[in-house]
Amino acid sequence: MGKISKSKGARGEILWRDECHKAGFENVQRGGQLPFQKGNTLADVIGLYGVHQEVKNVERLNVRAAMEQSVNDCQEGQFPILAHHVNRKDWLVTMRAADWFNLYRAWLEQQPPDKVDKYLAAEALQLFAKNVFCWEKAGFPTPKNSSP
Repeated sequence: MGKISKSKGARGEILWRDECHKAGFENVQRGGQLPFQKGNTLADVIGLYGVHQEVKNVERLNVRAAMEQSVNDCQEGQFPILAHHVNRKDWLVTMRAADWFNLYRAWLEQQPPDKVDKYLAAEALQLFAKNVFCWEKAGFPTPKNSSP
């Protein structure tokens, strides 16, 4: 890896670390700054418990390959993410769908049950109304105009 590429990577790690600090995660620091045992793979940025952070600071990114690197370097008990951005744009975080669903499920379990029930009921009604409209438009029988 060339000197320019290394410095751009380091700059991206610093920017991501600073982004984490702005979000209130003050323990986050660059992993490349710390001594580690030979053979141990350290994440680009560390300090978010249970998360392996791969950071990319490039204009063109092969997301699949970068995410694969994060998955391969990830320690047991962590879930891998890919934090990436291009110049003058917001940071994006990519993760595996299974990890996202687990994260969302954990968040959902922390919400007041009545709030979740109301939201799910409203969402179900909207979906039902949308489907009824689509069924009617296509000429299919709908619950309100179908006969047994």
